[in-house]
Amino acid sequence: MASPAPLVASISHQMVALQTLQLLQQEWGWGDGPGDPGIPRDSDHVSAAPARRTGPRRARPGPGRQEGVGGRGARNGGSGARASSPEVEVVRGAEGGAELLPFPRGRGPCTLAQMAMRSALARVVDSTSELVSVEQTLLGPLQQERSFPIHLKDSVEFRNICSHLALQIQGQQFDRDLNAAHQCLKTIVKKLIQSLANLPSDAHVVACASLRQILQNLPDI
Repeated sequence: MASPAPLVASISHQMVALQTLQLLQQEWGWGDGPGDPGIPRDSDHVSAAPARRTGPRRARPGPGRQEGVGGRGARNGGSGARASSPEVEVVRGAEGGAELLPFPRGRGPCTLAQMAMRSALARVVDSTSELVSVEQTLLGPLQQERSFPIHLKDSVEFRNICSHLALQIQGQQFDRDLNAAHQCLKTIVKKLIQSLANLPSDAHVVACASLRQILQNLPDI
């Protein structure tokens, strides 16, 4: 029986990336309501992986409160440390490290560019959720029966890109990181399809079809 360890490790990195992206959606107010494009179609897709839990959301400053009062820097020590400015907050990542996430400056009307960015982020979140589901339900049993290549470094890179994306405020660097995450996710899916190409079983055909469907949901941006 082949070891599932590489696949399990790959899924773990993808789950960290997924959690980061979902938290980013929440921070920008892009995942608040049912049917919102910022929420994956099936919220129970990866319920077996607890890393999707993003924890409670913090209260947003009211209209009468001044931002940045006090001038103190971020307290980096201890659990739950926060930056004094409401524009950023220090939160604990899935692996225990601190991450800075952008805080929305306002809820004004979205520009066309913001709407496009919101849609692109939602596609990456949704496709990552779909990928993890396919890996857990279809590729996991296949890997136990017969070994096939898992390119772990791509999932590590995807996690790192998403972590860097979460540090950006809307702008050119955010767009570049989002595009990089999009392309890296496509690379992961394509390499999985290639790895499964020579497996002689009906299960691999089903898995490949599911992976190709994910690629269709990731058009170039």
